[in-house]
Amino acid sequence: MSHSDPTQNDGESKSQTQVPDPEVLPRAKRRRFAAEYKLCILEEADRCTERGQIGALLRREGLYSSHLSQWRRQRSRGQLNALSPKKRGRKAPHQAVEELARVQRENERLRVRLEHAELIIDVQKKLSRLLGLTPDETQIGESR
Repeated sequence: MSHSDPTQNDGESKSQTQVPDPEVLPRAKRRRFAAEYKLCILEEADRCTERGQIGALLRREGLYSSHLSQWRRQRSRGQLNALSPKKRGRKAPHQAVEELARVQRENERLRVRLEHAELIIDVQKKLSRLLGLTPDETQIGESR
């Protein structure tokens, strides 16, 4: 018999220390429940009318009564509806946001046109001063 044989009954095995099992046990993970599942279980629990039905439901699903009470509080606060899946992607802009963006673009376009018009008017004023025309003379010349 070898020294590591566990069936050995002499005094030698008692004096030796046991070697622990080197296998690492996996760490327990906390269970997570989807909002849809919670709502489904709450609806089913609400339909239970006879004595013992809720207990049977909890045993069948592997849940505790504290789950139900916590989920009921979440449901009353509206937190379960907030956790339900939503449409993914970019949100559709509101009508007011679109209108604001359109008005801002139009405002910028008109601002640029105004700058051009003011520049043209300034050039016309300078040209009329160079030619020695007064505003009255230019209006008479245009009316003919």
